[in-house]
Amino acid sequence: MDVKSAEFVISNTDFNKCPPGNLPEYAFIGRSNVGKSSLINMLCNRKDLAMTSSKPGKTLLINHFLINNDWHLVDLPGYGYATTGKKMRGQLKNIIDSYILYREQLTSVFLLIDSRHEPQQIDLDFMVWLGENGIPFAIVFTKTDKMSAVQSRESVKKYQLSLLESWEELPPIFITSSEKRIGREELLTYIDDINNSLKK
Repeated sequence: MDVKSAEFVISNTDFNKCPPGNLPEYAFIGRSNVGKSSLINMLCNRKDLAMTSSKPGKTLLINHFLINNDWHLVDLPGYGYATTGKKMRGQLKNIIDSYILYREQLTSVFLLIDSRHEPQQIDLDFMVWLGENGIPFAIVFTKTDKMSAVQSRESVKKYQLSLLESWEELPPIFITSSEKRIGREELLTYIDDINNSLKK
């Protein structure tokens, strides 16, 4: 897929106020500082489409971006912010849960995982929640340029083994690096294939 246009549409905290229509939506989510904004900018060939920040927790809204006038990329708030208060965490959870559970246009969730870390229970629990609610999702490992190819493969394998303890079938897995533009073609092809199947 060639990304010819990518434009910001709207930010809000209520899934009912998301853009009308029936364009498919692909939502990106992950723990704080996972590299979500950098990945979105890399996919869209834009430096500042999604705002990046060294301070975790910058995305506190549902952000819609229209891609090629054909589908929406959705930047969701992250989860697991240790520095936010209990009330804020509750509000963010409500924003995320209501969008994922009730937004009819949601086609797939891309769950971002920092490849440098051991499997985190909060990520595994989120995957279980998606599975229990029948939400299609894929796992996107980020920041693979920060480690060797061998270390990257070992990290992914650890997650796969962890998941196979309770999952019969693994979701699609993508290996990415925003800095080196690794995985861009694979992710966009995956989205393009789904879009084409929906049109049929």
